[in-house]
Amino acid sequence: MSVNYGSKRVVTGAHYGTRDWLMQRVTAALMALFTIVLLAQLIFTSGPIGYETWAGIFAAQWMKFLTFAVIIALMWHAFVGVRDIWMDYVKPVGLRLALHVFTIVWLVGCAGWAFQVLWRL
Repeated sequence: MSVNYGSKRVVTGAHYGTRDWLMQRVTAALMALFTIVLLAQLIFTSGPIGYETWAGIFAAQWMKFLTFAVIIALMWHAFVGVRDIWMDYVKPVGLRLALHVFTIVWLVGCAGWAFQVLWRL
């Protein structure tokens, strides 16, 4: 005897959520790698850690590039997570759209501020 538990959703080739799931993992891995690199630099730094040490760590071009990539990854990671929250829990479409726009503007502003701090070094 077959039991019918409701309608079956057909997902032929659409890969619902696969891209977002993968991007969350890729951006998290990049942020973890950055954390390990930064901690290694701090651990192997001798003497007190002051402004000069921090500026020295982020002065190298490869570190600026890695930090740039991590800032972009962090913004994307945060957007996917917050967007999913808005889509799951905010039902009025107008309010959800406003929250999406606010989230994008806020994250772009945070990224701009982070780049300004990074490139000021």
